[in-house]
Amino acid sequence: MNGNRTYAVRVEGAKYGVGFGSALAMTISYSANHSILWAIIHGIFGWLYVIYAALFGS
Repeated sequence: MNGNRTYAVRVEGAKYGVGFGSALAMTISYSANHSILWAIIHGIFGWLYVIYAALFGS
């Protein structure tokens, strides 16, 4: 029974992590490019764009 509880917590954590990553990527993208279209595209990529922006200062 404890194993199911741990699994549920991990799934919920992953779900919130993806949502936060997308929101962060969209915010960074709009701030850098002032384009809603690019913000949406970068929001789809989520954490990948956040890491790219951190590494290359995009």
